[in-house]
Amino acid sequence: MKSYFIQYKPFLEFLLKFFLSYIILTLIYQFYLNRFDEKALEVDSITEIVARQTQHTIQFFGYQSENIPHETQNSIKLLVENKFVARVVEGCNAISVIILFIAFIIAFKGTLKKTLFFILLGSVLIYVLNVIRIAVIAIALFHYPEYEHLLHGVVFPLLIYGIVFLLWVIWVTKYSIYGQKE
Repeated sequence: MKSYFIQYKPFLEFLLKFFLSYIILTLIYQFYLNRFDEKALEVDSITEIVARQTQHTIQFFGYQSENIPHETQNSIKLLVENKFVARVVEGCNAISVIILFIAFIIAFKGTLKKTLFFILLGSVLIYVLNVIRIAVIAIALFHYPEYEHLLHGVVFPLLIYGIVFLLWVIWVTKYSIYGQKE
């Protein structure tokens, strides 16, 4: 049994670091979310910022946009040209995706400086692309509401998770200690 632990030590270390960092970051985020009263329809600050930045991005693309608090849910209604097209909810703020990204980076060894820099740069990139993604989906829903499932169910995973996967590949091959052996 001990020989298996020795043989699979790098893999087991990866799993331990990944799950430990993922759980810690998720608990911190959950602690943050618990500060907001869901029954009073409070929306967390990060989601409010994402909704506001999405509104500005839509306006940048030349459309009139507005955010209105939802009357019956803890979300923000997103309007394009005075037409309600989407709700911005906590899950839209990309924080859980960023947590997943960070946990993977932490799990694959790298120097502290490179790790912190890559986490910061990658998190900002994911956040910015997420705001752009919501804006593009909102504009597309304004023009093509019948494609809501395709736009939200397929475009979202392709954009966000595709970028996260690409960042992981770059980290492992270029910046982690495994990529530096070349």
